[in-house]
Amino acid sequence: MKRKRYTPEKIITMLREAELLSNKGKSIKEISRKLGITEQTYYRWRKEYGGMRVDQAKRLKELVKENARLKKLVAERCLDIEILKETLRGNY
Repeated sequence: MKRKRYTPEKIITMLREAELLSNKGKSIKEISRKLGITEQTYYRWRKEYGGMRVDQAKRLKELVKENARLKKLVAERCLDIEILKETLRGNY
């Protein structure tokens, strides 16, 4: 079975739908079947995105991307500094 990739926006929409179904008395098993996901996925999504709005999810996604970019820059700078230190010591 091919895995589907859902965007955070889609996940939040699905969680809202699940909440409505839950309020109508549906079980988690029924809800996850209707959404086409496993119960484990439902609980994982609820833990990660529960109570979050779509705009917050978009901002979180942007921040994660920016954080990865900054970590890469720091790693490159550290490498450059180490190379310069070795060159100045004459260990090249």
